[in-house]
Amino acid sequence: MEQAEKTWDGSEAEPCCAGTEETGCCATKLRSEEELRDLSHRLSRIEGQIRGIKGMLERDAYCIDILNQVSAASSALNSFTKVLLSSHIRSCVAEDIRDGREDKLEELVRTLQKLMR
Repeated sequence: MEQAEKTWDGSEAEPCCAGTEETGCCATKLRSEEELRDLSHRLSRIEGQIRGIKGMLERDAYCIDILNQVSAASSALNSFTKVLLSSHIRSCVAEDIRDGREDKLEELVRTLQKLMR
C-alpha cells in the first residue's frame, strides 16, 4: 500500500486528480510554505477582483469601468499562471527529466499550447 504524501504542514496531500488522460494518474505537488502562501495570496486577490466586478455589474457601473477591472483581473490571473508554470518547470519537469521521464516534456508542450490559445 502506498504511503500518503505529506504537505509542508505535515497533513496529508490531497491528490489533484488532474493527471493526464494518457497516464490516468492523480498527481500531487508538495509546495513550500512560502510558495503556498504566495500562490494563495495571489488567488485571494483575484477572487476579490472578480467579486468586485460582479458588484460593479450589479450596481450598473459604466461598461468601461467594468472592462478596466476585467483587464486587471485577467492580468493578475496571467501573472499567477506564469509563477505557477515557472515553479512547475523548475521543480516537477526538471525532476522528471532527471529521473528519465522525458514524456513530461510532451505534457508540458501540450499544456503550453493550451495556455497560448
